[in-house]
Amino acid sequence: MAEEIRAEMVANVWKVVASQGDSVSEGDTLVILESMKMEIPVVAESDGILQQLAVNEGDVVQDGDLIAVIA
Repeated sequence: MAEEIRAEMVANVWKVVASQGDSVSEGDTLVILESMKMEIPVVAESDGILQQLAVNEGDVVQDGDLIAVIA
């Protein structure tokens, strides 16, 4: 079953760490968001393959926006 990872706040995508097609483990950092001068890592919540990466460096995400899909 695919797992969607969504933004939990309004933030800038500061750095994209993982790439589509990567094998990821629970706790691996996928992207790093920046909000109010704080860096917030977005991590995989389960093991799997990164099926979709829906953001690019420099993007602005809103609360609830899709960041990644792991299956």
